[in-house]
Amino acid sequence: MIAGVGQGGQKQYGQKNDEKAVDAKPVDARPIPPRAGPADYQGHAQAGDVTIAGEFWAHAVPTPDVQLTTEDYVVVEVGVFGPADKRLKLSYADFSLRINGKKNPARAEAYTLVLKSVKDPNYDAPELAQSKSGGGTSISTNGKGGSDSGSTLPPVVHIPLPLERAIALRVQKAALPEDEHVLPQAGLIFFPHRGKVQSVELIYAGPAGKATLALQP
Repeated sequence: MIAGVGQGGQKQYGQKNDEKAVDAKPVDARPIPPRAGPADYQGHAQAGDVTIAGEFWAHAVPTPDVQLTTEDYVVVEVGVFGPADKRLKLSYADFSLRINGKKNPARAEAYTLVLKSVKDPNYDAPELAQSKSGGGTSISTNGKGGSDSGSTLPPVVHIPLPLERAIALRVQKAALPEDEHVLPQAGLIFFPHRGKVQSVELIYAGPAGKATLALQP
């Protein structure tokens, strides 16, 4: 918030100018279009008369407008193809991901649960800039109110509300659409996982049948 001087010399408070600018600018959020065909993805497999295709993006969140990131999830771009005018009920819940050969595959989660961990790597937080310039937060370790200059806490990054809204809208639009749709359709699905991935298999078990496809980590 910033203070201004209104009538009568009294301070008035409102949004920062940069936040107003972001609010005023419409967010260009678009769904992910299907690629030309299943062969344009890393892998694909048949489930009845439907082809499930997939591309593994690790911790990147590739929306059509900007590439975001998440440390807590890995992301798969899915394309679903079928005969002309084929309609199919789609859901993230029909997918799971076998990571690093684990016996129990990770279940996909709703995009709404992912939002809290999604970041825009192009956002330069003022807190991080201050920390890099030597303005880190010292913590007391001697019990007497003194500070230990060798111990610092990471800065708390405050994301502007307009940026949070823009990120949420972009992830929502990029996520695999729910309910019944005419094929082809495409979108992102999210699986909880931190760290590296050595091998990955996408598993589909839904109204079209079952399919398993190996993807490239």
